[in-house]
Amino acid sequence: MQTVAQAWLVYRMTGSETLLGVVGFASQFPIFLLAPIAGAVADSYPRRRTMIIIQTMMMLLAFPLAWLTLTNQVQVWHVMVLAVLLGVVNAFDIPVRQSFIAEMVGREDLVNAIALNSSMMNAARVVGPAVAGILVSVVGEGWCFLVNGLSYLAVIVGLLFIKAGNNLPHENQGPRIQAMLEGFRFAYATRPVRALLLLLGVVSLMGMPYSVLMPVFADDILHGGPKALGLLMGSAGIGALLGAVTLAGRQGVRGLGNWVMMACAGFGATLILFSLSRNFWLSTVLLVPVGFSMMVQMASSNTLIQSMVPDRLRGRVMAIYSMMFVGMAPFGALLSGILANLLGAPMTVALGGAVCIVAAVVFRTHLPKIRAEGRQLILAQMMSAGEPADNEAPNISS
Repeated sequence: MQTVAQAWLVYRMTGSETLLGVVGFASQFPIFLLAPIAGAVADSYPRRRTMIIIQTMMMLLAFPLAWLTLTNQVQVWHVMVLAVLLGVVNAFDIPVRQSFIAEMVGREDLVNAIALNSSMMNAARVVGPAVAGILVSVVGEGWCFLVNGLSYLAVIVGLLFIKAGNNLPHENQGPRIQAMLEGFRFAYATRPVRALLLLLGVVSLMGMPYSVLMPVFADDILHGGPKALGLLMGSAGIGALLGAVTLAGRQGVRGLGNWVMMACAGFGATLILFSLSRNFWLSTVLLVPVGFSMMVQMASSNTLIQSMVPDRLRGRVMAIYSMMFVGMAPFGALLSGILANLLGAPMTVALGGAVCIVAAVVFRTHLPKIRAEGRQLILAQMMSAGEPADNEAPNISS
């Protein structure tokens, strides 16, 4: 709700595609800068306690934006400052939360746990934008920000009832900078992890910023206003939810490498089709496969990486994952805002889709080379966790 309402608030006040990109950049660039530190934190302190602190800080940041908007004092720089602060907190939330999931459920249920977590997040992506669109049109953006702030109370209470995540992770006891560099060295030296992270980075830079331009499509191209924005974002959320549910029913990691490649190509192709549509309902339908493909690639990559990474490095490697998937998005948002001013929003989205298709093709050509190494890494982590190896070892691309 806050994401949609914030985008609409900025666009209503300024009418500028570039400022939409700037605000998107402000909210996410701290993730890119602070992810290495956040990964070391995730591997150093009890994750449940850290999550409670993070969620409390998110709650406290939502209320000032609500007050400023409801009292008609809000300015664009207010939104940007609060977006930066929220980005700082989010930088720590992502690696801690991803590591916390694995700690709660164990490696044997990791595929399903990540998919179910994505299902819950994307159920919110379905309901939140639709509710935000209605609230914005009826009572204004400020109420969306207020409801978002109050919702963190439920999250914090839920965390207080969770029993896992109270132990200190097995973190490197050497200098902190060495601990951070160890995660980077593992990611760079491990070919399957490197390939998945690079593909995520390209998609995040060129494909994912389509959502930043959604107010332009909703208002100027499809002529629907805030309700249309909520429906468009909700449609992408439905697709993402379907993708997460599809993955939740899988057993093991076999075949996920091909799923990543096909999802990336499908994401690019449907973005191009969406950019060509000038009919609201057709655009709404096309965003379902956009959300589906995005979720399948993201969750499949997450699962494969977590299946290959040692437990002691999990927080630091997931921090690099957040840098590539979330941290690259602000640069994409800024780039998309500039390109939209030069080329128009539809051409910008189509260009991003084309780059995603090319990236998927390149990934496919390298997939045979990383297959054996990925298989051995997954087997090694299964054995280190005390799990018996199956007669037929898992394969990330068959």
